[in-house]
Formats: sequence, C-alpha cells, structure tokens
Amino acid sequence: MQLNRTYIIAEIGGNFTDFKTAKKLIDLAAACKVDAIKLQTYRADTLATKQAFFEMENTGITSQYDLFKRYEISETLHQRIFKYAGSKHLDWLSTPSHPNDVDMLERLGVKIYKIGSDDAVNIPFLKYIAKKNKPIIMATGMCTMQEVRNSVNVITRTGNKKLILLHAVTSYPTHPTDVNLLALKTMMQEFPNYSIGYSDHTLGINACLAAAALGAKVIEKHFTYDKKAKGPDHMISADAAEMDQLVRGVREIEVMLGDGIKRPAPGEKLTRLNNRKSIVVEKSISKGKLLTTDNLAVKRPGRGLGPNHYERILGKKALHNLLKDSLLSLKDFR
Repeated sequence: MQLNRTYIIAEIGGNFTDFKTAKKLIDLAAACKVDAIKLQTYRADTLATKQAFFEMENTGITSQYDLFKRYEISETLHQRIFKYAGSKHLDWLSTPSHPNDVDMLERLGVKIYKIGSDDAVNIPFLKYIAKKNKPIIMATGMCTMQEVRNSVNVITRTGNKKLILLHAVTSYPTHPTDVNLLALKTMMQEFPNYSIGYSDHTLGINACLAAAALGAKVIEKHFTYDKKAKGPDHMISADAAEMDQLVRGVREIEVMLGDGIKRPAPGEKLTRLNNRKSIVVEKSISKGKLLTTDNLAVKRPGRGLGPNHYERILGKKALHNLLKDSLLSLKDFR
C-alpha cells in the first residue's frame, strides 16, 4: 500500500453475492485504474440481533439481520475474489465485523484491515485487530474528536502505529450539507503523524474530488456495475463511468496541487517577458534631458527595466537620444 499518491479504494462489498458479479466488478474497477477493491466480511449472526433495524434512505425500514444474511459471503468466495483481484494487479482488503471474521481474513493472508465506522469505538475489537500488527484504515463516521482520540490511543498502545484515519459520514446517502469536508483539515491538524483520508457515501463524485484537493491520502467509494441494480448500496455507488472520472480527476488534482512552493511555473518563463511591463519612453527624449513622468510610461512587454525602478530614475539625465516606445535600460541614463 503506497501513499505517495492518493490511494483509491473501490468498495464492492454489498453489491454482489456470487463470483460472476464480483468478477465483473473487479474487471470494471481495474479498468478504472483504482488501487484496491474492498469487501465486507461478516456473518449476520455475529453482526446484528433480530431487533436491529435500518432506517435510511437507501434501505427504508428493514431488518439489519435479514439484509446482512442476504449479502454475507463464504470464505471460499472471499478466497476466489481476492485471488482474482490480485491477478488484475489490485490490492485487496476487507472490513471485518467480529474476531471470527478477522481470523478468517488472517487465513486468507489479508495485508490491510479496514475498520468500519460502526466499530470505531469498539475497544476490544480494535485491540484484536491492532495486535495483528498490520496497516489499519479506520473510518470515523458518527465519532466525536474525543472518541477518535481514544480509539487512536487504544490502537497505538498495542504498538501498531500503521494507522490511517478516514473522515466519514454514516448516512446513506450523505447529503451535501452533512459532508463537512473541512473536518479533514481538522483531523490533519489533530493527527499530524497519521495519513488522513475520506470515505464517501454521497451521490456523485464531487465530494471525493474536493477531498483530494484538500489533501486526502485515501479515498474510498462504493462501486457498482449498475446504479439501478437491486440492493441497498448500488444507489450510493459510483458506476464505471463515474469511477473512471473520479480516478482521472484525482490524478489531475494531484498534479495541480504541485509542491506548494510559490514561484513562477515553468510555463511562465516566456510569459514573464511578454506579459509583464517595463519602463518605456512615452515621448522621445533628447540627450541630456531629464526623465520625467511626462516622458516615461509603464507598458508591456517585460523585457526592459522593471517598473520597480520607476520612481528612483525620475530626474535622471538621458545619455543619448531615446526614441518613443523604446524600452528603457540602465545604460540609457545617469
């Protein structure tokens, strides 16, 4: 996992139940040039009671247990998906929801763990994952800053400091008024030793592009083959056209951000000469005559004496005849 550029994760968990569909999603994600695909690893029996319900725009009121039961996938399917993702040169990771899920992912050789916002304050679970001493990407939806601090401390006290924090909003979909992307900057200031990223649940890709412009080191976006497909996450997911646009946009933003040093750009070398201004002779000046505001002006191009000299040369004498519209130089007066 390289963070020398923004790391883009296509979250495909919840948008398939069979290998054929997962393979289709991986092929599309690879074509979009994302860095990784991510699954969700859970068992309904260890994730939710039958008294837990969703009440969100993308699900309506529905049983969490029943929904999770419908989309849980086997260890064998995990293995096939991870192997195929690797064959497409994509990193792969998953979000476990129980120690048993972590144990399964360990058997499959997972190299990165994602902790969902629902477990961001689940202290025993955080310790269990942290002790695996592998990189952790933790979403912080629904969290206060103090809760994030506490969880970071829990993880790092195990000796695991390979931590990336994601700003997230656990609303499906997240409306623009709730996105609060400036929280990214706040988290960067609060946790200067850790990379900060963004997990997105908005409709469209504008929030992801804005997060990249703010310096997000990781961007996670749900990914689908069809936004109208049956299932709760398809509507909040980017399709292939959007993901392609997202990746291209992020890469372009990275180039645009540059190194932060304020200086003329390479493309401005010639422009500085042509578009800046110089002191010019407004009216022809005879040898020995004084340089005045009446016979001097400041005009383009910038190939002569700069206007920063203007006030201090007033009253100087012309050393030779100076023609109208000529650029003044230091050899023209004393």
